[in-house]
Amino acid sequence: MTDAVIISLLLPAVPIIGAMLGFLVWSQPEKLKIWSVVVTVLSLLSVIGMSGRLTGATVGPLLLYLLPLTAGASLLGAPAHQQHRLSWVLTLLFLGLGLGILTSQQIVGQIAVMVLLGLITFFLYWYHNPLWPRSWWGICVYGLGSLSSGLATIASPPVSAMASLLVCAVLLPLLPLHQGYVSALTRLPGSLPAFIVLLLPAIGLHSLITVIPTVPDVATSTITIVALIGALYGSIKALAQSRVRLLLGYGSLSFFSIFWWFAAVSRTITPQALVFLAALAVVTSGLLMSWQVVRTRYGDDVDPQAIIGLVKKMPQFTVLFSLLALAAMGLPPFGVFTGFIGMLLTTALTSFVALLVMMIAWLAASWYILDMVQRLLFGRERSDLRYEDLRRSELASLLVILLIVIALGIAPSSLFGITQPPSNAEAVKEAVSWNR
Repeated sequence: MTDAVIISLLLPAVPIIGAMLGFLVWSQPEKLKIWSVVVTVLSLLSVIGMSGRLTGATVGPLLLYLLPLTAGASLLGAPAHQQHRLSWVLTLLFLGLGLGILTSQQIVGQIAVMVLLGLITFFLYWYHNPLWPRSWWGICVYGLGSLSSGLATIASPPVSAMASLLVCAVLLPLLPLHQGYVSALTRLPGSLPAFIVLLLPAIGLHSLITVIPTVPDVATSTITIVALIGALYGSIKALAQSRVRLLLGYGSLSFFSIFWWFAAVSRTITPQALVFLAALAVVTSGLLMSWQVVRTRYGDDVDPQAIIGLVKKMPQFTVLFSLLALAAMGLPPFGVFTGFIGMLLTTALTSFVALLVMMIAWLAASWYILDMVQRLLFGRERSDLRYEDLRRSELASLLVILLIVIALGIAPSSLFGITQPPSNAEAVKEAVSWNR
């Protein structure tokens, strides 16, 4: 048995077995939470221990490190409540599937993607709220992604390549297939959205590295146009949101669309693009965790406009939340800024319209992120609100996320290598014939 097969079996086995063993302490939420965090630490140690033998991961070890780190941080910051037990077990299960997808061979990985998207479709339906009819779009999108992943497994080029590209657009949200991503961030329970926001784009990137070189010119031209429209659409929708998770969902969609534009223009994924995508997903996860802190104190259905004046009563939360907001706005020295500037310097930017759209998206992000911070932190303190600063577990989880984003911003992008897999000769031949 080769090293690649051993790694693809061992890495996902740790969190999946951990998820199953978690049912032994299901009736004790505090112990289940501690056990879940311990499993993510064991998963991280297993990735570190096998980092020298990770030859099958096209994205290099970076995302394999980030998945258990982000999963552990999201679990650590979650309140120890029985309503969150399912989200903890699902986080471990999805972590195992994610590690397996990033290290498995293509066919096995596509089957795992089909299973993952099928599970998300089921749980979106399970948590569907009749008062939120747009979640049906999310259910349909992830259902389509699951079917497309199955089609990519059994079909031959060029059908398999186009099905794989469709799956990438579902995982790494691209207009008009973004509703699944938005629904996952708003409808999935507990701490799961804070992990999903990294897991799904990471898997989408893993698949896109293989697919993008074989995509015909007409498809890449279409993607560039759709990506620019998506960047504007996401910015405008984010400006119009009053709910924090919807704001973060549409705001990150705008920046993901910018990533898609660079990928389509260059027809490859550079280390700088990897840094940009990873930092964007991690900082969005951190902001979702920050909002979970507010929801823990004031309820899941709290109106953001009713929570004001946190700056004096919650100084630790204020500092970390503000720094994460600055990172999400794309300011230095954080990873979003470093990755974006790196993409600009390594890609021939010949379109003035594209540059204008990116600047508009960036300015819009500065507006809606600052507005969110201003509404939560400042204003007159309310005598009827019970203010409580970060607990130790919440403080540790947000510090982990902040340190990751800083590290992505100051570390040389050359450390985050991407292995370009050998392209399928038949797929390349089909793509060339299409281009002609």
